[in-house]
Amino acid sequence: MSNDSSARIATGLRAWIRDAAPGAQLPATRSLVREYGASPVTVQRALRRLAAEGLVESRPGVGTFVRAVRPARGPDFGWQTAALRTPRAELARVAGPLQTAPPEVQALHAGYPGPDLLPERLVRTALGRAARGAAATARPPAAGMPELRSWFASELADATPGHLSAVTARDVVVAPGSQSALASIFRALVAPGRPLLIESPTYWGALQAAHQAGVELVPVPSGADGPDPDVVDRSLRETGARAFYAQPSFANPTGAHWDVDRAEQVLAAVRAHGAFLVEDDWAHDFGIDAEVRPLAAHDDGGHVVYLRSLTKSVSPALRVAAVIARGPARDRILGDRAAESMYVSGLLQQAALEVVSDPGWRTHLRRLGGQLRERRDLLVAALREHAPSLALDVVPRGGLHLWGRLPDGTDTARLVRDCAAEGVWVAAGDEWFPAEPAAAYLRLTFIGPDPAGYPTAAAVVERAVGLQHG
Repeated sequence: MSNDSSARIATGLRAWIRDAAPGAQLPATRSLVREYGASPVTVQRALRRLAAEGLVESRPGVGTFVRAVRPARGPDFGWQTAALRTPRAELARVAGPLQTAPPEVQALHAGYPGPDLLPERLVRTALGRAARGAAATARPPAAGMPELRSWFASELADATPGHLSAVTARDVVVAPGSQSALASIFRALVAPGRPLLIESPTYWGALQAAHQAGVELVPVPSGADGPDPDVVDRSLRETGARAFYAQPSFANPTGAHWDVDRAEQVLAAVRAHGAFLVEDDWAHDFGIDAEVRPLAAHDDGGHVVYLRSLTKSVSPALRVAAVIARGPARDRILGDRAAESMYVSGLLQQAALEVVSDPGWRTHLRRLGGQLRERRDLLVAALREHAPSLALDVVPRGGLHLWGRLPDGTDTARLVRDCAAEGVWVAAGDEWFPAEPAAAYLRLTFIGPDPAGYPTAAAVVERAVGLQHG
């Protein structure tokens, strides 16, 4: 008999089960064979299907019965509340930008470029080469592979020719992505309960890492041109903080890009107070209309702790980043990294090195700048035409995002839900503030897979705003 016959029997029995009481016994197999003109094997196949659906249960030697509905009751984990006590830090939920959108929606919320903006061929080739080499089975040094550390050091030299102090491979610590690196930096530089200056708004991942490190966040307002150096100086003096986390180049989310004078003044304030500047150069490879000039290349006293990641520009699968620090700060960061994860996979380090050492890497970066410019301009034009309620104070000269201000009084959580209901995912700006949001904002990325859909997405945002302010 065919599977169609078993499906016919299952359909008939489902109708019988609907009218039967829980626990009622089904007709015997012999009766079902006669009723449906089927073989015993076909009848048993139908019964197994119903059992898999949870409609019936078999009792060997007795028969098959309609399954009684029992209330589902999971295990009791209440004892863990007493064992765990109060958490030492605020428990972070999965941030909005990390939420995975369904494939059919317009995703303007995420922070990782799609495959069409990545060096996919180089990555695949590099992974293959790394897997065939010694890195597949060898344990790398705790600080990272010497060749990769040398590459990161030389990149800092190339970023600002003529200004580099003596940064060497020894000053580089490889980490499994910038998030892990930030956690180690904050733990190494700031004692629990001590103040950490941080731009406001700023990268949500840095906020989460700081919360987990148990430090006290001190917001420093940062606008279209970055923070006011006088405010940085005053905050360091008044709080006694000895570290300031900042993104001088194409800040996430604002797009702010410090000019040379501001960078020098902020660095001078940090030096004057004997403090550290944690420079997150996350967008090093995402310049569009401006070049990146790391502050770390101007520092010869170990005040700048520099962070650069390859995860966004190479591949999300290659979580490789580097911290450049000197003196005891470097040793403490390395000690924290070793205690947390011992070392970064040599296979991933070798693959990353293969990618950035390939001549095609520079070709990819030149092409990427043009792609980002085109997508940025498309989204800016779409928002200005179709979402005039969203104010763009800055058209960023690099990076991956736009930062738009909503009308006062906008409920951003509701707006995000309303947009999602129409197939457009956006990120509420609240997650980028270390304290209460200064206003209602959205962060929108221009790295999604469907730039042609930007006008439609912008119109959805405007309709969602209109539902609250129309």
